[in-house]
Amino acid sequence: MLRDSQTELYNEEYFNELLALEQKKCERSKSPVLLMLADLSAFADVSERQKIARSMMEALSHIIRDTDVKGWHVDGLVIGTMFTKITSKETTSPFAPRHFVNRCLERLSSCLGVERFSRIEVSWQVFPEEFLKPSAGEGPRQKTVLPAAMKKKAEQRVGLTAKRLIDVIGSVIAIVVFAPVLACIAVWVKMSSRGPVLFRQERIGLGGKTFMLLKFRSMFANNNSAIHKEFVRNLISAGSNGDRAAGAGPDGAYKIKGDPRVTPVGRMLRKTSLDELPQFMNVLKGDMSLVGPRPPIMYEYEEYDLWHKHRVLDIKPGITGLWQVAGRSVTTFDEMVRMDIKYIREWSLWLDIKIILKTPLVMLKGNGAY
Repeated sequence: MLRDSQTELYNEEYFNELLALEQKKCERSKSPVLLMLADLSAFADVSERQKIARSMMEALSHIIRDTDVKGWHVDGLVIGTMFTKITSKETTSPFAPRHFVNRCLERLSSCLGVERFSRIEVSWQVFPEEFLKPSAGEGPRQKTVLPAAMKKKAEQRVGLTAKRLIDVIGSVIAIVVFAPVLACIAVWVKMSSRGPVLFRQERIGLGGKTFMLLKFRSMFANNNSAIHKEFVRNLISAGSNGDRAAGAGPDGAYKIKGDPRVTPVGRMLRKTSLDELPQFMNVLKGDMSLVGPRPPIMYEYEEYDLWHKHRVLDIKPGITGLWQVAGRSVTTFDEMVRMDIKYIREWSLWLDIKIILKTPLVMLKGNGAY
C-alpha cells in the first residue's frame, strides 16, 4: 500500500523516494521545490496525530495542487508536503516562497486553532538548497540525509566497515613497502629546489568536512595559484558544455599541461603519480580511502553545479577511483563527475578491489598525467 488508509497520505518510503527524485530533477533544471515538514511528535496519541494530519490536509486543500505531493516524511510523526513549481525569486506571485509560506501558515493556524497549531513544529526547505553554497569564510555544509538514504547507509554498514579495515591494512602495508621510495623521493625533492618536502593543501572530504591533504611538493615554492583557479573555472565550464577536459590529471584539482610552476623533478613525480604517495597517511588517519572520488580544492568546489557536489558529499574521497582508471584526461568534466557518481551508486568491495588492481598499470602508463 502506497497510502496510509487513515490519512490518505503516502507512506514514508514512497514519499521520500519521490522527494529524492524531485531533488535530483531540480538540481539539474534549477526549478525550485518547497518542502514543508510538520512534526506532530508533541501529540502522544496516535489517533490524535492522524486526526490533525487530516485536518492539515483539509486546511491546505485550496493551496495544494495536483503536481504537489503529500505524505509521511517519518511514518506517523512528521508530515511532508512537497510544493513544486515555486517561483525562485521573491515576487508578488502567489507562489513566491515567502508569500506562499505565509498563506500556508495562516490556513493551518485558522483551521487547527492557535493552541494546537503552536504545538506543531513546522519547518521549510527549498531545493536547490542555498545551504550547499557556503557563506564567505565558511566551508561547505553537510547536506540533509533523507530516511531512505539513512536506510541504505545502514544496509551498507558492514561493507563500509570492511572498506575501512582494508584502508587501514592497505595504507600500513603501502607505507612500509614504499618506505625506501618515500625516503628517496623526499631527498630528491629537497635537493631539486627550495621549499618543504611535503605540500599541504586544504581539501574537501566526506560531507563537506575539510582536511589537509599531503603530497610531495612538485612545484616551486611560493607560486601563484591564480593560473590554476582560472584553469579550473574554464575546465568545469567547458566540461558542462560537453567539451573535452584536456589537461585533467589524476588529481581532483586537475593539472595544467606544461604548467610553468612545476619543477623538473615534480614533472616526473606527477607523470607516475608518485607525488600522491604521502596520501596513504591521509587514508590511515581516516580523512581519505584507498578508493573514491578525488577531493577538490575549495575554489574548485565553488564552481560546481549542485549535482556535481554529490561526488564530494556522499562518500569519502580516495587516492584512486573509477574515472582515474577508466577515463583520466580523455573525458569531459561532467563525464568525470558521472563516473564518480556511478562509483558511489554501484559501490562494492569487489569494485574497490578491481580499481586498486588496475591502478598500478595506469600509473606506469602515465596517460593524462602532467
